Amino acid sequence: MREFVILTDVTCDLPQSYYEKNNIPVVPFMYTIDDVDYDGTFEHSLNPHLFYEKLKSGSMAKTAAVPPDTLCRFFEHALKAGKDVVYLGFSSGLSSTYQNACIARDEILPAYDGAVIRCVDSLCASMGQGLFVDLVLRKAGEPDIDANALADYAESVKQNVCHYFTVDDLHHLYRGGRVSKTAAIFGTMLGIKPVLHVDEEGHLIPIGKVRGRKASLDALVAKMGTKIEGQENPYVFISHGDCEKDAEYVAKQVKDKYGIKTKIINPIGPVIGTHSGPGTVALFFVGNDRSEKKL
Repeated sequence: MREFVILTDVTCDLPQSYYEKNNIPVVPFMYTIDDVDYDGTFEHSLNPHLFYEKLKSGSMAKTAAVPPDTLCRFFEHALKAGKDVVYLGFSSGLSSTYQNACIARDEILPAYDGAVIRCVDSLCASMGQGLFVDLVLRKAGEPDIDANALADYAESVKQNVCHYFTVDDLHHLYRGGRVSKTAAIFGTMLGIKPVLHVDEEGHLIPIGKVRGRKASLDALVAKMGTKIEGQENPYVFISHGDCEKDAEYVAKQVKDKYGIKTKIINPIGPVIGTHSGPGTVALFFVGNDRSEKKL
């Protein structure tokens, strides 16, 4: 049975130490802020706090999908070492990177007889993608599992990775087309905070709105309660846009209400943060499904 490599993207928003500990190569996403390009690697990226300070001061950021040739290099590195690849990609509902990975796979696989590259569209984002990777990594530790079996498992569990977000500033959602300009202006004036999730197709969708920051954080925890009955949830992941105290508040509420600990609290990186903005808090867990009524 051939060895395999689990490969994923920097959009998982996991700590660098996590990837190093588990020997997971990370595909970087390029982003630009203040007309300066960053390649998205850990060595050449802005500290999250500095990135969010720039956004707060009015700097504009933009991101780009990973091109096929970059993904080819990652795939070939594993194949040349005699290893198959299970690529757990950023949601196709939010980026064309997954499609580019499929293009890269089809370009190089014919040159490696008997090799396997499985590209899995996670339909996840931020540490939802990170939680998905963690689930798959745990499965990979079981005996007698190969790349195809692991990818099949990944496909079977991805719809159970639930994402719930809230933001403190509607401006960035307006820029991304998630709310109208009028809603952003009046919502800001009235202290309205949206609650969003990532749906079954991997899109970021508004599902509710509340008044006040604390109420929006409590809404994330309440949403979790509607999804976890009968599910094994040994831990949750929480990410944030430079608002760690709010993330810790959510973690405490989850522990107090459901007895579930938070394994990792980590900042949302610049790639996701470009679109969600400072003040975002996101809660990720294993649930029954992702279905929600849309606004």
